[in-house]
Amino acid sequence: MKKIKIALLFGGISGEREVSLKTGEKICAALDKNKYTVEKYDPKTDLEKFFIKASRHEFDLIFPALHGPFGEDGKLQGLLDMLGIPYVFSGTLASALAMHKPLTKIIAKNAGLILAKDVLLKKEEKYNLNLIIKKLAFPIVVKPAELGSSVGTSIAKNLQELKKSIKDAFQYGREILLEEYIQGRELTVVVMGNNPPKALLVIEIIPQVSAWFDYRAKYAEGGSAEICPADIPRKIAKKIQEDSVKIFKKLGCADLARADFIWSAKNKKIYFLEINTIPGMTAQSLAPKVAKTMGLEFGEFLDKLIEGALKRK
Repeated sequence: MKKIKIALLFGGISGEREVSLKTGEKICAALDKNKYTVEKYDPKTDLEKFFIKASRHEFDLIFPALHGPFGEDGKLQGLLDMLGIPYVFSGTLASALAMHKPLTKIIAKNAGLILAKDVLLKKEEKYNLNLIIKKLAFPIVVKPAELGSSVGTSIAKNLQELKKSIKDAFQYGREILLEEYIQGRELTVVVMGNNPPKALLVIEIIPQVSAWFDYRAKYAEGGSAEICPADIPRKIAKKIQEDSVKIFKKLGCADLARADFIWSAKNKKIYFLEINTIPGMTAQSLAPKVAKTMGLEFGEFLDKLIEGALKRK
């Protein structure tokens, strides 16, 4: 049987480079070398080399293990579409929409999901902090509009912290999102497959090294406890799974994505936060963990993603 030739892309130039490097190495180690021939490329240093080979159609499939801008935001996907090469994960439009948190929230709101109040700031425009504070109230979550892994994200508890948080977040892009802080239980769902997509088990995330699910809690050894399946009422789990599939389909996602929620301690509502079209796959990442809970070893999990992508071709 002829091996499938895969170009594995990881690293890149976004603020999530370090996470992507770990994701890529884990994927490379887990891919069955009896089934696949794998060539590794880091777009930061190997982009021209990769493009030349891709334009000659020397690969059967591209596996982008890239996070953030220039990998997860539709730019790479658009290039691959132009070259006519199949790839794992969502297409150009879905990737671009999901990466832009404000646009994702508009689509989610139209789909009937519950969202925290927010304010979008643009670097070149003036804004009134007093009006923002009046609308959102402290604490306020500040995050780049187009980045993941909680890079550049912070929670401001007063005016001084808010000014610093805004300044820090603007280092990662020209748009940032300020959100009402929702106190509650952090829940996440992996959605997998295409016809139809299926929500896997709901996971509860309990940070161990931070007050919230920040970068350290996500990627440090023992940074968070993940309860899978989450110890929550069945109707809550079902609602979260339904909302996950709903936003997955509304955005036009493919193969795999992870949707994040907060179950409010105050009003018991389920708030949608965001969706990741290329979830992390490090040793601490949630997608491989939930797959293993359901009986799929990491290599088998990757096999299913690859099969799905090739079927879409």
